[in-house]
Amino acid sequence: MFVWWRDVLRESTLEGHHTKVVQLGPRYGFILFIVSEVMFLFALFRASSHSSLAPTVEIGGIWPPKGIAVLDPREIPFLNTLIPLSSGAAVTWAHHAILAGKEKRAVYALVATVSLALVFTAFQGMEYYQAPSTISDSIYGSTFFLATGFHGFHVIIGTLFSIVCGIRQYLGHLTKEHHVGFEAAAWYCIL
Repeated sequence: MFVWWRDVLRESTLEGHHTKVVQLGPRYGFILFIVSEVMFLFALFRASSHSSLAPTVEIGGIWPPKGIAVLDPREIPFLNTLIPLSSGAAVTWAHHAILAGKEKRAVYALVATVSLALVFTAFQGMEYYQAPSTISDSIYGSTFFLATGFHGFHVIIGTLFSIVCGIRQYLGHLTKEHHVGFEAAAWYCIL
């Protein structure tokens, strides 16, 4: 995998083979990948909302199920809503800096994006550690931990993606005309 990435970077950055037409392929491919992730997240949301709107007799006919303690949404979950929004603003700042040709500002914005993502991941771990329920606590625990766990994994991948883009920006690989990898990272982070 790393050899392939190395070859793609060499072809695009050093050899200049990635014309506007060639750049369309990775863009469309990544858009389709994002659409598949959106569908998966929608399915998880649909499972949770269906279970909460029509709780079955097996879980006591109420939501959350009888005997399940829930997290206070005004604490860590509220912070973990604000942090990705701020991270989205930071990655947008980085994109505008790249388009304006301001390399240092783009690096600063990517450092801010990565920092916010790391804070989010730390809070997510704290939330899991303090959670009064587990994944084995009926449909509530299953949908909660699967959805938030998938989102946490998504953030970790986006963080790695942003780190690579930050390194590439620092090395001068990203320009106004050639920054498809960064755009894919930004789309992924904003999702």
